[in-house]
Amino acid sequence: MTGGRNITQISEFILLGFSDFPRITALLFIIFLLIYITALTGNLCLIVLIRMDSHLHTPMYFFLSNLSFIDLCYVTCTVPQMLSDFFQEKQTVSFVSCTIQNFIFSTMGLGESCLMTAMAYNRYAAICNSLLYSSIISPTVCVLMVLVSYVADLPASIFQLFALLHLHFCDPNVIRHFFCDMPQLLFLSCTDTFFVQVLAAILTMVNVLVIMISYVYINFSIMKITSVTGRSKALNPCASRLTAVSVFYTSNIFDYLSSGSGGSSSFDRFASVFYTVVISMLNPLIYNLRNRKIKDAMKGLQRKTGSC
Repeated sequence: MTGGRNITQISEFILLGFSDFPRITALLFIIFLLIYITALTGNLCLIVLIRMDSHLHTPMYFFLSNLSFIDLCYVTCTVPQMLSDFFQEKQTVSFVSCTIQNFIFSTMGLGESCLMTAMAYNRYAAICNSLLYSSIISPTVCVLMVLVSYVADLPASIFQLFALLHLHFCDPNVIRHFFCDMPQLLFLSCTDTFFVQVLAAILTMVNVLVIMISYVYINFSIMKITSVTGRSKALNPCASRLTAVSVFYTSNIFDYLSSGSGGSSSFDRFASVFYTVVISMLNPLIYNLRNRKIKDAMKGLQRKTGSC
C-alpha cells in the first residue's frame, strides 16, 4: 500500500539542508566550518601524538587513535557536502551518491559503536582483572578487537545498502536534511521498511547492552577499592568514557526517533548537526581533557618542537 503516493524511479534527491534560513546562511557556514576544522585538528593531533610518543603505545591509546580515525571519516562524509550546499541554488544529490554517502556514514557509525564496546571491555579487563590484564589484552588481541570493530559492522551496512537499492520511492523526492540519512530515506520509501529498522535497532541495542554490563562490573570493582585515591584514579577515566558513550548514544537515539517522522522541523536538523558533527569534535576533549599522559605528551612535543 502506498497510501495514494506515486511510486517513481527517482534518479536524484533534493536536500533541503538549511535553505529555509537564508538570512543567517553566512553565519551557519562559518559556524559549521569552524566546528569541522576543530574536529579535524583535534582528531588528527591526537592520532599523531599517540603515534609519536612511546609512552602512549598502550591498548587504551591504541583504541583512542582508532576512534579518532573513525571520527575523521565519520564527519568528512557529511560536512564537506553540507558546506558546499550553502552556495548551491539547488541542493541536489544523485541516487548513487546518496547511497554511497549513506553506506559510508552507516559503516563509520556502526564502527564507532563497536569500537566503544571494545573500549568498554578493555576498561573492564583493566579494572576487574588487573593482574591478568596484560595477558588478556595483548597487542595481538588489541589489533583483533579493532579489526573486528571495523569489519563486524560491514555485513549490516552492506545489507542496508542492498535494501536501500531495492526500495521504491514516492514523490516528493525532498530530503528534509543536509545529508542522506537512512531514516529520511526510509520515510520517503513506499516499500515496507520494518525489517531494516528492526535490524538497526538490534545492532544498537546489542552494543549498548555490552557497554552497560561492562560498566556495571567496573562500578562494582571500583566500589571495592578501599583507598580514596585509588578509587578516584580508577573512576576518572571511566567518567570520561561514560560521558562520551552517553553523548553518542543519546544523540543517536534522538536523531533516529525524530527522523522517524521525516525530521521535518528545523530543530531536528540542528540536533542532527550535534550527532553528526559536534560529537566528532568533542570526543578528543572528553577523553583527554583530564588525561595527564596526554598533557605530558603534548608538553614533551612542544619542547621538542621548540628545540628544533
